[in-house]
Amino acid sequence: MTSLFRRFAALLLLLGFAATARADQMDLTAAARGVVRVALVATDGAEAYFVGHGSGLVVAPDKVLTNAHVVEMTREEKNIVIGVVPSEGKKSYGGKVIAYSPGNDLALIQLDQGRLPPATFYAGAVADGQHVTAIGYPGTVDRAQGLGLKDMVEPMQPVKTGGNVSSGRSGKAFDTILHTAPLASGNSGGPLVDDCGRVLGLNSFGSISEGNDAEFGFAVSNREIASFLRQAGVSFSRTSAPCRSLAEIDEAEARRIAQDAASKDASARTAAAAQDAALAKARDAAEQDVISARENIMALAAVLLALAVLAAGASGLTYTQGKQKPSLWFGIGGGVLLISAALAFFLRPSFSSIEDRVAAAAVDSGAVTSTQTIGYAAAGDNICRIDEARSRITVSETTDVPLNWTDTGCANGRRQYLKDDTGWISVNSTPDDAAIAVTRFDPGTGALKNERYLADADTLERARAIRATTDAGACTTDTAALAKLGRMQNDLRAILPLQPNERLVYQCGKGKVPEQ
Repeated sequence: MTSLFRRFAALLLLLGFAATARADQMDLTAAARGVVRVALVATDGAEAYFVGHGSGLVVAPDKVLTNAHVVEMTREEKNIVIGVVPSEGKKSYGGKVIAYSPGNDLALIQLDQGRLPPATFYAGAVADGQHVTAIGYPGTVDRAQGLGLKDMVEPMQPVKTGGNVSSGRSGKAFDTILHTAPLASGNSGGPLVDDCGRVLGLNSFGSISEGNDAEFGFAVSNREIASFLRQAGVSFSRTSAPCRSLAEIDEAEARRIAQDAASKDASARTAAAAQDAALAKARDAAEQDVISARENIMALAAVLLALAVLAAGASGLTYTQGKQKPSLWFGIGGGVLLISAALAFFLRPSFSSIEDRVAAAAVDSGAVTSTQTIGYAAAGDNICRIDEARSRITVSETTDVPLNWTDTGCANGRRQYLKDDTGWISVNSTPDDAAIAVTRFDPGTGALKNERYLADADTLERARAIRATTDAGACTTDTAALAKLGRMQNDLRAILPLQPNERLVYQCGKGKVPEQ
């Protein structure tokens, strides 16, 4: 029976690793930046020795969330200190417990110094069978590698293990998520994340099989965590956006473009058919009008000609009778009538006027209009709103983005964009944001796209060094400064990972930008 159970557990483990391959590894790597080792070290005079460790999750730049049982000894033994060891970088930090809740196994650590990249929580529902990844520092791996105290207090990448959620079962003492991601002693306090790297819960404890490490894990749910952090006065990042890959976004965008093109083509064909029908009707009416007008004028010319002949005859008759004055008037009248008949004949509507009449009638009816391309007037204040259907959102907030734009590419009076073949582009890395952002704006349509790369610490350090070579992209029209900014942006783009972690697509419209 035991052998069968272990085979079953091994199958679960293999399924977990297979599922992990489906997760976006770049997002899991980015999520691991916010995971730390929480090391407990006892001091005895000049001596220090390792007591134990757990994992922790950065919830604010200077605060770490972990399990209460991980730091419980520090409340009983005053000679035990907490060391917070990041997953990357070159420094470790001291910390102290500022909030403690054994009822739901949560504790909050305040860093003595330093700032770390915080995680983002997922505010939506966790689905049964959903693939998840546990991130932390299992002691079994440390022991297998023969790590000592010196190794334990140096930055080191955490371990990731994959599994699936089994909903419907929860701890009795507090709300938990049951899952199959393998855990071991030391994983406590580490996050359980989805395939986009958003936190679903905090791993707390596991089931034990014959003295071995946990076969199943229990993570403190986000409902418990949110309540605890709010009571502790901590603002934390959260999102409810669904987890979608860039490939899914690109495929959906291609379908949207194809559908738009097909819709426009169908609309164009319908409009063309309607226009052709309107033109045919206008042409038929114009032909009838011209034919009727020609017939009427030619009839008038014939009448005038007949009257001219009669006047000429009357003139001759009265002349022979010696009535010279009446003869003269009849002669003049006949001439006028003859000239009028000739003019009416030669000035009758021609068939070539039909096309002119068709065009005039079509314009009057609205079948033919003067086509104009009207662009979006981006200059001035704009409010840009997220288009979630076209965006890949993992950790960022999706609040409206104010944008004050000038025709020279200055955004909000402080960031200079550079013009290229696709519009305007800005590549930037801010000290307070652990990401490199490539932002594109098309002032002709109001389309704003922000691609964020959650790079590792080394890449971000290189980005900050490159950024320091200019005045951080302040607005300018100076040719030399723009050339220098262009070189900086090219250097930043050269160190970017293969693809972004996020793609945030906004549509901008006119709106008042709040005062800065």
